[in-house]
Amino acid sequence: MAPWHLYVMAGMYIIAGLMHFIKPKMYMRIMPLYLPNHKLLVYLSGIAEIVLGIGVCFDATRKLSTFGIILMLGVFLSVHFYMLSGEKASAGIPKWILILRIPLQFFLMYWAYFYAYL
Repeated sequence: MAPWHLYVMAGMYIIAGLMHFIKPKMYMRIMPLYLPNHKLLVYLSGIAEIVLGIGVCFDATRKLSTFGIILMLGVFLSVHFYMLSGEKASAGIPKWILILRIPLQFFLMYWAYFYAYL
């Protein structure tokens, strides 16, 4: 049986993915300008978070899903760095929080990796 904290992580990604559909404008305003079709990318990333969150809950898909989460978080780093580029890009979030999000991404990658070999 998988540890309870695996399901906490799964729930976190599922809820985050659902938020892409509930509040898409919140995500679109932090998208780097150089990326095309922000709305589509917001919806696709929401689907990815939901699918990967569900995938870590099952033995058959856990390893693939954890590596998918790690890859997704790596891609999301571009958004975090973009948000540091200026006041408009920061969406009003204080710079110290934006800076703290960078190491948080690496912690989340490690957390996902922890479950790859359960």
